[in-house]
Amino acid sequence: MARKIKLNTVQRKEARKREENYLKDLETRVEEYDPKTANAKFFKDLPISSHTLKGLSEAAFIKLTDIQRESIPLSLKGYDVMGAAKTGSGKTLAFLIPILEKLYRERWTEFDGLGALVISPTRELAMQIYEVLTKIGTHTSLSAGLVIGGKDVKFELDRISRINILVGTPGRILQHMDQAIGLNMSNLQMLVLDEADRCLDMGFKKTLDSIIGNLPPSRQTLLFSATQSNSLSDLARLSLTNYKSVGTKDVATTKGETEPATPKTLQQSYVISELADKLDVLFSFIKSHLKAKIIVFMSSSKQVHFAYETFRKMQPGISLMHLHGRQKQRARTETLDKFSRAQQVCLFATDVVARGIDFPAVDWVLQLDCPEDVDTYIHRVGRSARYGKKGRSLIILTPQEEMFLERLKAKKIEPEKLTIKQAKKKSIKPQLQSLLFQDPELKYLAQKAFISYVKSIYIQKDKEVFQFDKLPTEEYAMSLGLPGAPKIKIKGMKSIERSKELKNSSRKLQALSKADNDGEIRDQTKEVRTKYDKMFGRKNQTVLSEHYMNVTGQQAAPSDDEDDFMTVKRKDHVLNEDELPELSLPSSNRAQRKALSKKASLSTKGNASKTVFDDEGVAHPVYELEGEEDFIKKGDAETQKKAYLEKESEFMNNADSADKALAKEKRQEKKRKRLEAMRREEEGQYSDDEEDDERQVYLGTGNLSDDMHDSDESDAEERPSKRGRFTNTSSDSESDSEDDKYGVTELEEPQTLEDLESLTSRLLQ
Repeated sequence: MARKIKLNTVQRKEARKREENYLKDLETRVEEYDPKTANAKFFKDLPISSHTLKGLSEAAFIKLTDIQRESIPLSLKGYDVMGAAKTGSGKTLAFLIPILEKLYRERWTEFDGLGALVISPTRELAMQIYEVLTKIGTHTSLSAGLVIGGKDVKFELDRISRINILVGTPGRILQHMDQAIGLNMSNLQMLVLDEADRCLDMGFKKTLDSIIGNLPPSRQTLLFSATQSNSLSDLARLSLTNYKSVGTKDVATTKGETEPATPKTLQQSYVISELADKLDVLFSFIKSHLKAKIIVFMSSSKQVHFAYETFRKMQPGISLMHLHGRQKQRARTETLDKFSRAQQVCLFATDVVARGIDFPAVDWVLQLDCPEDVDTYIHRVGRSARYGKKGRSLIILTPQEEMFLERLKAKKIEPEKLTIKQAKKKSIKPQLQSLLFQDPELKYLAQKAFISYVKSIYIQKDKEVFQFDKLPTEEYAMSLGLPGAPKIKIKGMKSIERSKELKNSSRKLQALSKADNDGEIRDQTKEVRTKYDKMFGRKNQTVLSEHYMNVTGQQAAPSDDEDDFMTVKRKDHVLNEDELPELSLPSSNRAQRKALSKKASLSTKGNASKTVFDDEGVAHPVYELEGEEDFIKKGDAETQKKAYLEKESEFMNNADSADKALAKEKRQEKKRKRLEAMRREEEGQYSDDEEDDERQVYLGTGNLSDDMHDSDESDAEERPSKRGRFTNTSSDSESDSEDDKYGVTELEEPQTLEDLESLTSRLLQ
């Protein structure tokens, strides 16, 4: 490391003066900059500081995108900005660069408190924003922090008071605003909402209102998303009155027409399939695209979990991953990292990664379930074809959901229709039924997936597209491998909205809201439930059963069935002492040893015999002797013996011939693989110079036993035998030279006793 040079007072004053002049010049450049006349193409053409430019160049950000060219100059001048651009157009840098420049020009330090707040609707997007911020802000003296759910709260509380730029999700930010003592929001300069339309919807309404209520109204606010909300009530909540709009959902062209909000390099298509055939289409699609990087979007986490577990057991030939909001944060982070680095992989995911996440080189985006609206469709397909690269998308619609194509057409999005080749389509329904029959856990997941999908259709707002009454529930249940459609208890819409609000609200605030009328918080130590209490409180986790309440003796809900499958007839199992036999300890030592020894106690009871039960439930010994009359009816003993031996001989001969044929086939296959490997190795040697030193590696034949046998044979060929020192040499001169080279004496193998004696004397000399 370079040694830091200490400056005297005069030098420090000159450095401060140069810094003041540089900041004044930077302010002047910002004021005089006109994006219409400047026509900037690179970041160096913008009026930004050298520290930010250096960080951008080191992170390989050189060229400007359209949204960056239009929004950054307005943000630098202090305007409130509402920006909308296509997915993958670089909106993250469009608000991170103004944050760094604003705090740098204000000479922000750790003693000034929080200067900028960035709110993201999902944890994964917040992590991505924080990573980009740390890359481009390495040469600034500002401090940044990331606060999301699933992380250590105490660790964040100890450091959040010294943070200048805070990136996080709404729930965790509100929790720190309530608990962190040193978090001061009164001096906030900038508020940024990434994916603003998602942050402003009903799920985050109360949380976001609570956050904004604690922020100063004089701040600068930036809103960015691929699909923007123009609701006046939403803008009023954010104190946006005089703002600049940059980009729209439909970008105008020179002819006056409009272009879709999806990238031009994205090839969009759709197929029409029955609901019961969707999993067959998905499995067939994966099998025919084994060398691609695929994201499969589903409507619920239960469906993602079921598809991942079942497809993993069926082994389609490609790496499988799954990602949804019910996973632990560590698992979600690891899956994101592995999927980003992989090249041939299929990811089953919910809409938790549909917005803003930058996955490199995604080939296909497949939507197994129809999205709730066009905005969700745009965000989903935006995971591919980012930054001008090519990509493809496919949406699978049922005949009832074809109306969704009209919704897309209204937004100038017209995907191409594809037809499924029946020869390439493979039905996996028998395999799913077999898996569910063998594993009760998979059956439980299938039932949960069925229920969650039906409920997701029920709560959709667009009833023309999502027709709940026309769902083929029985056929869909059969396609999941279930014997029939499970019963579903659907709550009302009010309770569903209430559960959504509770899900997105802070648990700490829920606990505080349960205070008594006198203002004191109730003693909740009595209501604390450990993990063991929750474990014992679960009801029949492996297999769903309607008769659990009957078994446990609790009051069950009224059923429409005529007879219960399992009922408890008797509940008073108290035994009277008079009915119990008298138990007394044997008096003698011999009797006590006999009572305590299992072997001695069995000696008086005879040999134990095993029994088997026939179809009627009658017990029979395992080796039951045949009656004499039945034996006589079948003929004499010699005839029966001869027939039995002939039958067994025929069976053994057939088995022997089958084993020989199998062994012969294995030998031929082994020989063929060995010859094929030798041919490939020779071709690889010949083509080393021709194909730019391309190397080929062969990892076995696919059969572990064959590989081990081959390796043993190859090792035996390479290793010297146990009699290796007694090798027959054709030339004494050659052997002498080799002896001198390696210090090893090679002698002929003795054939007679005289040869052995002469060899012994020679070795002794």
